[in-house]
Amino acid sequence: MTPAIKEAFTFQAHACGSLGSPFMERMLPLLPEAVTPGTTLAKKLLSWPEDVLGPQADSVPLRMAGGLHLLHLKGAAPGLSRVYPPNSTTDTELCDALRAALRTHEASLLQTMESPPQTNEVRRASVLIAAAHWLTAALGKPLVTSEIGASAGLNLNWDFFCLRAGSLTLGPEGAPVVLSPEWRGTPPIVCPPYLAEARGVDLRPIDVSNAAEATRLQSYLWPDQADRLALTKAAIELFLAPDTEGTLEEGDALPFLRDRLAPREGHCHMIYSTIAWQYLPEAARAEGAAMIAAAGEAATDDAPLAWFRMEADGDAPGAGLSLLLWPGNREISFGRVDFHGRWVDWQALSPT
Repeated sequence: MTPAIKEAFTFQAHACGSLGSPFMERMLPLLPEAVTPGTTLAKKLLSWPEDVLGPQADSVPLRMAGGLHLLHLKGAAPGLSRVYPPNSTTDTELCDALRAALRTHEASLLQTMESPPQTNEVRRASVLIAAAHWLTAALGKPLVTSEIGASAGLNLNWDFFCLRAGSLTLGPEGAPVVLSPEWRGTPPIVCPPYLAEARGVDLRPIDVSNAAEATRLQSYLWPDQADRLALTKAAIELFLAPDTEGTLEEGDALPFLRDRLAPREGHCHMIYSTIAWQYLPEAARAEGAAMIAAAGEAATDDAPLAWFRMEADGDAPGAGLSLLLWPGNREISFGRVDFHGRWVDWQALSPT
């Protein structure tokens, strides 16, 4: 494998380690060495442009890791499962098992590598819940929501989740999905929202009503993070329940937004994304921002517009939390959050 490929896998390994996955940190650097030279898989890796291998573009290491995890979840590779968590093994044993799985299941891995990873990280909904409570306290309006990059649509149902933020509880008691991030900064405002309509869009939505697709979604989580897997399974069951109302569409973000930006009298329209807006092409981001700003100019006190973003902004740690609110074109910083929602540094001022 080329130095660029090895560097991409090592970089992703460090990123996974910083996000709490020692297994991925250990396994990913072994993968380039486990690929048998001359195979179709090796040729596929070598054909990838060097500048899109990493996590800000095609995320090739996570595509391969997801394909291997899928084999493990399906029970299709017993030798691989013997070296996956919670089992302990040496690096030599792990590399040997990876090499065997890559050879035996090459066709399956080539197929999974065609799709970018989609985790639909449920823990990111913590900041959606807190932002919705803040907007309700500030505006006193029921909410209509539009999610950009909704993946499988699991976080469209954030109003059915429970958030425990320090000593505070936001959301229904007895909820099947309970989020308990390390809460820093200021406490969230508790002002229960009413969600009148929730819709989302994704270019390649995952249909979790299909068992194989639901398993594929889980495969992009990391094998040593059982809590993420458990939350995702619970959120999938909730999404499939008859009393949840989130609607997921397949398509481009801009036409979706264009159809939804007319003022909603008596409601606050909350547009949001969680680590998704940044992956739109630059021209699409600019056009989308201009569309939202134009809609903001048409917003009224009876039909306000809010644009909430959890996105990488070049600062550290984690992702930035920002809100644009109309009328008035107010820009408000809500603090920062871990990329996977493990902690929230909430800095939202009181709206009153």
